[in-house]
Amino acid sequence: MRLTVLVDNNTTRRNLKAEAGLSIYIEDQATKVLFDTGESALFMENADKLGINLGEANYIVLSHGHYDHSWGLKYLLNLYNNTAGEPIAKSVLLTHPGAFNRRVENDVELGCDIKEADLEEFFTIHKSSEPVWISERLVFLGEINRKFTFEGSHAIGQIVENDIAEADFMADDTAIVYKARQGLVIITGCSHSGICNIVEQAKRICDDERVLAIIGGLHLKNKYQEQLRGTLKYLKQAEVQTLYACHCTDQASRIALAELGNLCEVMVGLTLEFS
Repeated sequence: MRLTVLVDNNTTRRNLKAEAGLSIYIEDQATKVLFDTGESALFMENADKLGINLGEANYIVLSHGHYDHSWGLKYLLNLYNNTAGEPIAKSVLLTHPGAFNRRVENDVELGCDIKEADLEEFFTIHKSSEPVWISERLVFLGEINRKFTFEGSHAIGQIVENDIAEADFMADDTAIVYKARQGLVIITGCSHSGICNIVEQAKRICDDERVLAIIGGLHLKNKYQEQLRGTLKYLKQAEVQTLYACHCTDQASRIALAELGNLCEVMVGLTLEFS
């Protein structure tokens, strides 16, 4: 499996740009997955510079419905619309049923800015709260069981439906996992549901206790001290071999995570391979 970071908050390559978002391209033999689309068309620009043809993606997977992971979808539609009449096989758009909820915080729209009906021409939309096997070794985890009380408990804005607003605890937040020979590779968007909860679900679904690598946003903020302490303790006990914390993991939390001795830097253009 080959994994390439198309969008992250950081870059060190002058020809690749960064934004406060996440997008990762995954190639598992014939199966090609675009995991999240960032906030803008930047994931497409970076993919082009990296020689990646996004038109070949079999699956588009959304980790959750926030703007910095889903607003790039409309630019992907523009790409499909401008393919000079060439037929494009429909990709599967895979996500949790709650990913298209309307989300607001202080009257600012946080959720996906494109309607499902506009996506149906080019995507086969598959919404699932249950695990979905994308390939023999790659699985979408579905809705994450929130086992640990120290994480997954911070609401971000509200979900609005029929003019009724409720606190948004991001029930749609999920991840995907690759079953490598040496253990699990867990790929997250923001881990609003909690990275420890995600790891536990990955172990259960994949029937493997070994965690080879975690890559993605961990939504660890220094102000959430109880969550940070619980996460550090869990990740140490889980014996995660390599940790690639990026996107929504703040600097103070990265410093704390570095004490585990397995933290690696992430930036746009990073490529990882697992077998």
